[in-house]
Amino acid sequence: MIKLEINNKQIEVEEGKLLLDVCREEGINIPTMCYIKEIMPTGACRLCVVEDLNTGKLITSCSNMATQGMKVSTHSKRVAESRKVIVELLLSNHPDDCLYCVRNTNCELQDLSYNVGIRERRIRGEKNKHKIDTSGVSLVRDPAKCILCGRCVDACGRVMGVHAIDFVNRGNKSEIGVAFNKGLNTSSCVNCGQCIIVCPVGALYEKDHSAQIIEALDSPKKHVVVQYAPSITVTLAEEIGLPAGTDVNGILNAALRKIGFDAVFDSSFSADLTIMEEATELIHRISNGGKLPMITSCCPAWVKYAEEFAPDMIDNLSSCKSPQQMMGSMINNYYAEMKNINPADIYSVAIMPCTAKKFEAQREEMTSQGITDVDAVLTTREFSLFLNKFGIDIKSLDPEDADSPLGKRSTAGKIFGASGGVMEAAVRTAHKMITGKPIKERKIDAIRGFDDIKTTQLQVGDLNIGIAVVNGLGNVDTLLNEIRNGRDDIQFIEVMACPGGCINGGGQPIALNTDNIKKRMASLYTIDDTEEIRTSYENPDIINIYNNYLEKPGGKKSHHLLHTHYMERDVMK
Repeated sequence: MIKLEINNKQIEVEEGKLLLDVCREEGINIPTMCYIKEIMPTGACRLCVVEDLNTGKLITSCSNMATQGMKVSTHSKRVAESRKVIVELLLSNHPDDCLYCVRNTNCELQDLSYNVGIRERRIRGEKNKHKIDTSGVSLVRDPAKCILCGRCVDACGRVMGVHAIDFVNRGNKSEIGVAFNKGLNTSSCVNCGQCIIVCPVGALYEKDHSAQIIEALDSPKKHVVVQYAPSITVTLAEEIGLPAGTDVNGILNAALRKIGFDAVFDSSFSADLTIMEEATELIHRISNGGKLPMITSCCPAWVKYAEEFAPDMIDNLSSCKSPQQMMGSMINNYYAEMKNINPADIYSVAIMPCTAKKFEAQREEMTSQGITDVDAVLTTREFSLFLNKFGIDIKSLDPEDADSPLGKRSTAGKIFGASGGVMEAAVRTAHKMITGKPIKERKIDAIRGFDDIKTTQLQVGDLNIGIAVVNGLGNVDTLLNEIRNGRDDIQFIEVMACPGGCINGGGQPIALNTDNIKKRMASLYTIDDTEEIRTSYENPDIINIYNNYLEKPGGKKSHHLLHTHYMERDVMK
C-alpha cells in the first residue's frame, strides 16, 4: 500500500495502480479521449492531465502510476485551461453539423465541450474536407469528424487482431485510413463494429436500412416480418432509459406490432434450431472421423476472419447457418407455405446486436432462387431510433408474446447472447443425443464469464469431449496455433468476435461501461435459471417443425435450408 494526496485529501491505495483509476475510484471524473481500459495507454489526447504539485508539471493520469508521496490536483486552474484549449483545438477544424450527426446527444466531444465550459469559438481552423467512405457493406467512415484519438485503431488491431485501419501520413496531414487509401471494402475489415463502440464522435457508424424498411412497411404488396436476436431484449433497455440488463422481451413484441410488422419472431427459436443442427453435425464428425475440432459459425465476423486470416480452418467451421439466417430461411419456406404467401412478397427484417449481420445478410451463400434469407438488418441502436420515428413509447406498452410457430424458445437459445452460451446450449443437446438422457448439470461454469480462452473436458457417455470458448477475435490465433501445432484434446470450439459475446456486439448501446455488459450477461443467465424449458430439444416449436417439415436434424431438407459453405477471401492486409 502507498499513501498519496489527491485534491488535498490523503488516501491509501494499492501500489501499481494507474493514477486515472485511483482518481475514478475516489469519485473524481477525469475526461479521456484516447484511453481504453485494459489496453496499454498512449497518453495521446492529453485530456486526462493532472497537476503534479511536487514537480509543478502537468502529467497524464492514464499513463502514470500513483506513487508514494505524490500530490496532485485534478482540476486546478492550469489543468482546466489545458483541457479547454485541447478541446477548442479539436473543435477548430471539426464539422459544425451536430444536428445532423448520428451521434448527436451521444457524443463525447459534445459533452466534453459543454463540461469544460466552451461557449464561444476562440480558435478557428480550416475545416476537414475528407470524403465519406461508404464502400463497406456494414460500416461508414466519416474522416472529417475524426479527432485522431486512436481508439478505433486500438480496437481493430490490439483487441480484435484485424488491423483493417491505422494512422497514415504524418504531422498535420495525419489521418486514420485503410491501406493504400482504399475503401473499407478492400480491407481486412470483418464488420464487427467494435470501432464504432469505442469511437467518441460520429467518425464511424453503421449503414442504416431504416428507409428500406419503412418503404416495405408502407407497401400493401409486402408482408413484412421481423426477428430479434437473443441479446436484444436485455440490451435495448439502456437505449430507452431503463436500468442495464432489464429484460424487455414482452414490450418489445408489442412495440414491433405497433410499428406495423405482420409477424414478430424471436431468433432464440432459430438459436434452438441451430443447436439441433450443430449438435448433430458435431456427433457425426466425432463418430465418422470428420474434420475436428469443429468450430461454431454463428458469428459472421469470426467467419469472415477465418476466410481471410485462417483459410486452413475453413473446413473446421460448422456448415450451419447462423440463427439469423436460419430464421430467414424458415420464414421464406416453412412460414410462407403455412401462410400461403409467395416468398418474393415477404420482406424479412432482423434486429441484431451486430453490424456484421448486415454483411452476412447480403452474402451470396444466403440467397436461394434470387431471394435473400434476410432483406434488412437494424442494430440495437438503430432500432431505438426507429421506435422514435414511429412515436412509440415502448415503456408504456403491455407485454405480448412472439408469434408461433417460429417464436417459442428455450433458455438454451436465449443464452446464445453471452460468450460461452452457444457452447453450453450445444452440450446440453449433444449429451441427450449421445446418451439418451438429459445432462445432470446443465451449467458449465468453466466456460462462462469474460476470460480470453476457456477450456474444459466433459464426459458424455463413453466420450470425453474437449471444448473451448474464445472470447474476442484477438484471442483466436492463440488457440488455433496450438491446434496447428498438434493439440488434439479439443473437439468443439465456440468463437465470438466481440468480447463478452453478442451482449457487447458492435451494434449495441455505445457505452464503455463494463458493469453494464456484466449486467446484460447476468440477465441472460437469470432467464436461464428461472424458466422451465432449458434445452433446445424440449422446445415444442422445435419438435413440431421437425415432425411436420424438416423431418430430422441433419437430414436432407435440413441441410438444404439450414446449412451453407464458406470460402477463402483475398484482401489487402
